[in-house]
Amino acid sequence: MSTRLAPGDTAPDFTLPDADGKPVSLADHRGRKTIVYFYPAALTPGCTKQACDFTDNLDVLAEAGYDVIGVSPDKPEKLAKFREKESLKVTLVSDADRSVLEAYGAYGEKNSYGRTIMGVIRSTVVVDESGKVAHAFYNVRATGHVAKLLRDLEV
Repeated sequence: MSTRLAPGDTAPDFTLPDADGKPVSLADHRGRKTIVYFYPAALTPGCTKQACDFTDNLDVLAEAGYDVIGVSPDKPEKLAKFREKESLKVTLVSDADRSVLEAYGAYGEKNSYGRTIMGVIRSTVVVDESGKVAHAFYNVRATGHVAKLLRDLEV
């Protein structure tokens, strides 16, 4: 079971391929606040709702100084299909070996329909301008999470 991050921790750095296969690094976002959200699978109902909510609020978040990166174990090709099908504007990156998911505590045991399985734990980590964790939310719901996040961040 991976360790969950807490406010004040240094956010693990990463460089992952985006939907076009181009590298995206957390370090490139230093100086801006970055919302890194982890979701189980592209093109599924809950993950689609969450990604669309982030896309719909991207301008509001950007005005408040936040960048948004969505991380899943999906391959870049699937992320590209997801982006095109849903007209997503949020940056989606592929963590196929789940190393970043594990580093952020977003992969491990979870309950799914009454049984315990290993999988992606829907989570959101807000990283401040200096690379420290400002907020860490685990086991979030796909629906309503972005609205709650906006309230929590006072955006």
